[in-house]
Amino acid sequence: MFTKSSDGGYTEVLEGVKLKTLAHGGRTLLSTFRISKRAEIPTHHHPHEQTGYLVSGRLDFVIGDERLDARPGDSWNIAGDVPHGATALEDSVVIEVFSPVREEYLQYGPEDS
Repeated sequence: MFTKSSDGGYTEVLEGVKLKTLAHGGRTLLSTFRISKRAEIPTHHHPHEQTGYLVSGRLDFVIGDERLDARPGDSWNIAGDVPHGATALEDSVVIEVFSPVREEYLQYGPEDS
């Protein structure tokens, strides 16, 4: 599967949080998030393992009992079912991979996915 780059195709899934699924296969899903300054991703958990990379911006990120003042170039891995959440301290762009595929995120992908 190839997905051509575009600035469009984002869907607001929470106030100030926009999601676009970039590509997926049988076991992984790649997505990008655009998060507005002061937007909050409430603490939540899911069975998917999640690996992320902060492209730009700054996040106050909580994973379990750990807190990270995430800055561009920082990355993380969250095991399945571990509580996590974040608050954007600046407008931010995040790239994340989920395994297994987050089926509910397929609707936020390219038209041909």
